[in-house]
Amino acid sequence: MSHPRIVVSPPGPRAREVIRLDSQHSSPSTSHPYPFVFDSALDCIVKDVDGNEFIDFDSGGGVANVGHNHRKVLAAVRDQLDKAIYHHGYGNAFNELFPRLSEALNTIMPGRDRRFFYSSSESEAFEAGMKAAAWHTRGHTFLGFLGSNHGTTLGALSLSGQIPEQRRHFPSLARVVSSPYPYCYRCAHREEPGDCNCFCLDVLESHLARDTPREEVAALTLEPIQANGCIVPPDSFYTRLRRLTKEHELLLLADEAFTGVGRTGRWLGLDNWEISPDIICVSGSLSSGIPLGVTGARSQVMDWDPGSHASTLGGNPLACAAALAGLDVIREEHLLENAVKQGRYMLRRLQELTDKYQFLGDARGKGLLIGLEVVKSQETREPDVEAAREMALKCWKRGLLLRRVGASTIRFCPPLTISQDLVDAGMEVLEAAIHEAADT
Repeated sequence: MSHPRIVVSPPGPRAREVIRLDSQHSSPSTSHPYPFVFDSALDCIVKDVDGNEFIDFDSGGGVANVGHNHRKVLAAVRDQLDKAIYHHGYGNAFNELFPRLSEALNTIMPGRDRRFFYSSSESEAFEAGMKAAAWHTRGHTFLGFLGSNHGTTLGALSLSGQIPEQRRHFPSLARVVSSPYPYCYRCAHREEPGDCNCFCLDVLESHLARDTPREEVAALTLEPIQANGCIVPPDSFYTRLRRLTKEHELLLLADEAFTGVGRTGRWLGLDNWEISPDIICVSGSLSSGIPLGVTGARSQVMDWDPGSHASTLGGNPLACAAALAGLDVIREEHLLENAVKQGRYMLRRLQELTDKYQFLGDARGKGLLIGLEVVKSQETREPDVEAAREMALKCWKRGLLLRRVGASTIRFCPPLTISQDLVDAGMEVLEAAIHEAADT
């Protein structure tokens, strides 16, 4: 294989100079998994400023679902660029791209009767979903799950809890009742998978029975698969969840920012369990990384008054053009099928590694959203945070981009266009890093 290709040990001289300047001017709130300085990208290959070429197993943070700089997406953006970059803001003018994209989204979302609000990011899309739910129900309490990640603006952050640094010293802007997520590898109740009937939902139902009246609930919120940890619930969880939302007449607000747009081999993550949420949020993976947030709700749910919500830069025409082209690419190139095929192959390779190395724990995922836990031993399952961080760093040094998420999980989410040859090349890099770790 011609990739990866490392011509100078990263970070090279140009990268170090960029990092030096950045450290003088950037907010200290930003963090980086390794000192990588991006220059350009094409499909599944990313180049740094020193000419090193990396295989991208991170999809640019989960947004390059159709690969970087797909020719059809670029053509659509260039065509729109010749017309206008901006059009007086979503809500101040009509634009033919909005109904076209809404019609396209209705073909991939369950129910096919949704209305859409366009914004600029994952956090904005989720906040719009929260507000739409609160307006419709008049409820001000949100039910959620521990370990969720819905964004970093204050409303979305109220329902997030994966990264402590993101919450410290910041107020919660919503009343939230959180329950454990079905993280079966590390069950909060020390139950055995398959034996507990998803006790975590018993906790949620007890809240509804004791101290959270149904009429006060705006929505039950969740990620279909928790992306910061790649935590996949058992099928029984969604069987009970469907029954719970129906019995208690709860709105279901699904954050599909990471799991949507084909990432799991289905258009939406919840399609894997045939769940049809009332409100769905998607974002940058729809538009190949051009800032976009979309909140789609059933028509009877999105019933707020004119002027009750707005977004100055929401639904940027460049992003909408990219989104329409990206949806076509996924269909034309059969990328849902490829996500299933390559994901199964990659997961099998990772599970073989867990059989070989005692410091590798659970390997799990759906489609091309896969996690591998790094542990101190398979017996104790104690997370090895430093080892996971070092493993991601060693892979980057060798030309593979991936990142540590959760406590000690390495996340694998390459573009849906990935070939088996590139999967093999990336796995060779990973195995070399693992072998080095095993010898130290």
